[in-house]
Amino acid sequence: MPSQIATPTFGEETSFDIVAQRLAKADAGRLSKTLISAVAHLHQLVREMRPTPAEWRGIVAFLTEVGHASDDKRQEWVLLSDLLGVSALVEEINARRPRGATPNTVRGPFYRADAPRLPNGANISLDAAGERLTVRGKVLDLDGKPVAGAVVETWQANDKGFYENQQPDLQPEFNLRGVFTTDAGGAFTYAAVKPAGYTVPDDGPVGRLLRLVGCPLRRPAHLHFVVNAEGFETITTHVFDRTDAELHEDPLFGVRPELLGDIRHETCKGGKIAWGLDFTFVMVRARPGRRTA
Repeated sequence: MPSQIATPTFGEETSFDIVAQRLAKADAGRLSKTLISAVAHLHQLVREMRPTPAEWRGIVAFLTEVGHASDDKRQEWVLLSDLLGVSALVEEINARRPRGATPNTVRGPFYRADAPRLPNGANISLDAAGERLTVRGKVLDLDGKPVAGAVVETWQANDKGFYENQQPDLQPEFNLRGVFTTDAGGAFTYAAVKPAGYTVPDDGPVGRLLRLVGCPLRRPAHLHFVVNAEGFETITTHVFDRTDAELHEDPLFGVRPELLGDIRHETCKGGKIAWGLDFTFVMVRARPGRRTA
């Protein structure tokens, strides 16, 4: 005698219910709920778009290619999340701060956690290529008091718009990267080069996809920072060149009025003209039960 099927037969109208019931049985808490929600949206998308088997295999092939393009030097998955606005949305949800505090932005795919610690005043331009930029920063709390001992990580593209880990054969390792500590007055300073804007990597599957649909891929010139201090929420952010023409269509959705910096001409020793940037980061004290990074 054939066995009796107690559950509905899998079909277009029942697909989500059947998969959701199976996932709910696992009862893995937030993970199960997240998977069930993802399945609901995915099945709804498939019903709306009605892809052919060949089109779906193409989607799977694209995701596979994204994985193959990711390694310890390049994170194509992070790039995909960034360019679809998902990374920016996660930051907005998790890092809402009071007026006057420095907002978070996406960290981006070129961050390295192993950048060297350097003394204040050090030069992070290891190849001396480009126009000199002196960065002078301050880290304050919401009351305007200095945050001493804050750890400030910074990294940036060079004057051609490339990060060190994009050009391992052309730039010295850790070029334009460094980790500094604020002094008793909450200040730090270092020398770099004036960064150039750049097109996000379009030699991989993510860039090719976004080009096909006509999305802007040119990022305005900027510097990256992560600021950590005990008892405060971690700041992960950009500082953008206020004069850059691409500010209005940053493909990573990172531009905020509070993050616009004035990169100005200034005279160095010997009368040489270079660039200078002064910027103040404002930290918020960590709240109980809230993640700080």
